[in-house]
Amino acid sequence: MTPLSAGNSRVKEARKLSRRSARAQRRLFLADGPKAVEGALSTVLGSGEGCVVEVFATPAAAEEYAELLAPAAAQDVPVTLVEPRAIELLSDSVTPAGLVAVCRFLDVEWSDLAGREVGSSGSSGPRLVAICADVRDPGNAGTVIRCADAAGADAVVLAGDAVDLYNPKTIRASVGSAFHLPIVIERDPLVAVRAARAAGLAVLAADMGGEATIFDGDALLARPSAWLLGNEAWGLPPALAAEADHVVSIPIFGRAESLNLSTAAALCLYASARAQRASMSAASTLPD
Repeated sequence: MTPLSAGNSRVKEARKLSRRSARAQRRLFLADGPKAVEGALSTVLGSGEGCVVEVFATPAAAEEYAELLAPAAAQDVPVTLVEPRAIELLSDSVTPAGLVAVCRFLDVEWSDLAGREVGSSGSSGPRLVAICADVRDPGNAGTVIRCADAAGADAVVLAGDAVDLYNPKTIRASVGSAFHLPIVIERDPLVAVRAARAAGLAVLAADMGGEATIFDGDALLARPSAWLLGNEAWGLPPALAAEADHVVSIPIFGRAESLNLSTAAALCLYASARAQRASMSAASTLPD
């Protein structure tokens, strides 16, 4: 088929999804690049539908990523060839890879997490969750999602006045991880904290004035937990931090004033992942 031009009506309609209002109205978003498209094609939503509605690809990208795109045929997802200029209009990347997928929204409710197998442990209900309160930078939000995925977390919550999960920069910064684990969107951070506690999770606020540190709190960290992480600039509001069960800090041994949000998230999540796995390993070796 002849590749569609940038002026084609289908390309123009897809391009509208670069606006948050259009995404919210149509409950569709754009996933840009091979990692995102691969993750989207492997995702089945709770409704049973596939995540991907359509893939736009340049002829060169369709050839280069033929194996990655193979699942599209099995899912009856059209792969539409477009000119490079059309991809440039759909992509948020400086140097587009030539693949952009139109995807259905994939966020879930808290209730979707309870009572089902989640995470690498295969346990019923979540054991490790990251709650991002008022995190506004899409790069940070996407990187926290990626860190949570790498640490084996069961979910990420974007709470409060947070960045749009479906911002192209958020999806790209997650490097496909936005499609690997459940993501909850909750307008009120306090509701998120209380929902985590109702799900049996200890809420751990990451803050400099912690009563324990990630290095000496193994008994605490081994419990099913939700890490409460604050805004990039001002951290956690005192009233919200006070709602946590415990406040845990990351020691700074050098002269740095603080840590980047995504770095702090990675350290906290991995500290819990290590402690939880050590606890489960110890329990499995106990005599009957």
